[in-house]
Amino acid sequence: MLRSMYTGISGMNGFQNKLDVVSNNIANVNTFGYKKGRQTFSDLMSQTTQGATGPVGDGQLGGRNPMQVGLGSNTGSIDNIHTQGNRQTTDRPLDLAVEGDGMFVVAERTVSGDGAEVDIDPNDGDQINFTRAGNFYLDEDGYIVNSNGQYLVGEVDGEPGRINIPEGAQSFNVGADGTVNYVSDEGNSEEAGQVMLANFSNPEGLEKVGGNNYALTGNAGLMGEEDDYLNVPGQGGTGNLYAGALEMSNVDLAEEFTEMITSQRGFQANTRVITTSDEILQELVNLKR
Repeated sequence: MLRSMYTGISGMNGFQNKLDVVSNNIANVNTFGYKKGRQTFSDLMSQTTQGATGPVGDGQLGGRNPMQVGLGSNTGSIDNIHTQGNRQTTDRPLDLAVEGDGMFVVAERTVSGDGAEVDIDPNDGDQINFTRAGNFYLDEDGYIVNSNGQYLVGEVDGEPGRINIPEGAQSFNVGADGTVNYVSDEGNSEEAGQVMLANFSNPEGLEKVGGNNYALTGNAGLMGEEDDYLNVPGQGGTGNLYAGALEMSNVDLAEEFTEMITSQRGFQANTRVITTSDEILQELVNLKR
């Protein structure tokens, strides 16, 4: 069989994966805090028909370059591009946007049922997640949670924990440094806690786990110690926090449609390679007639 046919198949597979990545980006164009994906290609190993040689003798023959036939392409990487998304003003007090580096920390379960502490071991991906989606809500007990019901992790009384706004509070707000203040039913201003951010040396190393969440991996590079990695917004390399706004997806539709067209044309070109290879095989079969 002709090598070009298998080479064309590898190209078709690669462009199909690229189209999957592009379609996912387009589907999440309005997802809060979404970071677009990008596929890169790498060539497969080449078949060497003749190796390289150096000069022979005393100027009798010069060196020759290797002769190789490529065997197709492969998916080199699928990257998460963590560029800044546009900020959309909502004027809702629990809509939070980060301008710069850093992510919100959300956790699923508490250490004790009656306390505010949460299990925030950064090496336990089942307990803790990170997100750029800042649309938060209050649950029945007054704790700040995300749309999945996970607790927003902040600093409460000097310790990491859940932020609670007591029942009967007249109003509340989130400051630029993440401090959550509320007006009690007696009219006094009280502090409920402080929203904190986690920062990473390689945010592209995080793993998407759905629900706008990312899980920690061994290549993300969580900055800080295991028990001291939460940063005040604007400090420790983290970005600024804005209340009453949300970070939108960083997907550029014009760019994605362009990538979709190039993917389609690349796929079509590889199908032409297979068609042409098939016609050559047909000619070989017809030689016997």
